[in-house]
Amino acid sequence: MDHDLILRNGRVLDPGTGRDEVADIAFAAGKVAAIGPGLRGRAERDVSGCIVMPGNIDLHAHVYWGGTSISVDADQLARRCGTTTWVDVGSAGPGNFAGFRKHVIEPSQTRILAYLHVSHAGIFAFSPSVMVGESGDMRLMDTETCAAVAREHPDLIRGIKVRVGANTSGVNGIAPLYHALAAADRAGLPVMCHIDRPPPRYEDVLAELRPGDILTHCYKPFPNAPCYADGRIKEACWQARERGVIFDIAHGAGSFDFGVAEAMLAGGFPPDVISSDVHVLCIDGPAFDNMETMSKFLLLGMPLPDIVRAVTAAPAAVLRRPDLADLSVGSTGDATVMRMEEGRFNFTDVSRQTRTGRQRFALDSMVVGGALWHATDGQAKAAE
Repeated sequence: MDHDLILRNGRVLDPGTGRDEVADIAFAAGKVAAIGPGLRGRAERDVSGCIVMPGNIDLHAHVYWGGTSISVDADQLARRCGTTTWVDVGSAGPGNFAGFRKHVIEPSQTRILAYLHVSHAGIFAFSPSVMVGESGDMRLMDTETCAAVAREHPDLIRGIKVRVGANTSGVNGIAPLYHALAAADRAGLPVMCHIDRPPPRYEDVLAELRPGDILTHCYKPFPNAPCYADGRIKEACWQARERGVIFDIAHGAGSFDFGVAEAMLAGGFPPDVISSDVHVLCIDGPAFDNMETMSKFLLLGMPLPDIVRAVTAAPAAVLRRPDLADLSVGSTGDATVMRMEEGRFNFTDVSRQTRTGRQRFALDSMVVGGALWHATDGQAKAAE
């Protein structure tokens, strides 16, 4: 049988199925069709020396490009970092989600899912020149409409987003989170909660989150860090993880600190999900994209299979999209192919600390819907 595409001789690293071996993988009719020797295809690509993983899922991004000032172009950035599924978290709210769907999500070649902001217009004033926290005005908390819009778009909306903290909710403190929880309860969805500077405190937010809810920006630096100055992990983190709260990195411009990450990993508290929080203020550094964030965890000593799980099977479970979780036969035909580059590479966190590493991930190619969508050499070899 001739398949549509064969990736040959790559290291298939798929924590969702437990596979880690050099193998060929075939795609047909938009799905994973076969893994093994002797496969034939109408097109093929030799990916010897590369890692072939399920399509990279960025659980925290801002990609309502052209509709909100915070957002970047998903397809353009994907060609740099290999993300096949983006989750836009709160760029759009119930008042403008229809435009997001029609003008950005539907035309996009890479997949875009969403967490809908409980604020009426989402994150509407985030730029180098204007910065207004949408949760600072309780009149914008559109709880009932948020739940209704989420129910109208179950194929795309996977949760409810809210931002709280001194920068985003100001004197309202934790109150916007209560609106998000109410909307999420009505819609039968989880909440993703952003935190920045206190109030509220890290512990106060965790106390409100339910099993399956997400604390994003989980490795923030002082003064709202998950650990004490001596490196001890706050008890609230252990309690929240025990009851099923998800801890998401969301690097961004202010939410990943090497010292905090080192303390958390040393204390046995790795993140559940690695994501970039890519937006206009961090696309050119320090976050760049999710592959850069993954490289920082490689530098910190996180095992490679755990890094891959944190951008594939783990976010797929959060999204309740098991078809995106792995490369099993019949699953969605998305794959990210990475090279491991050797050299001397500097990585910078949001506190302007720099670490130097000997390895980093780099994109070789990506498969979207069973077809070779992008290759860094611009070539797709036709099978003989």
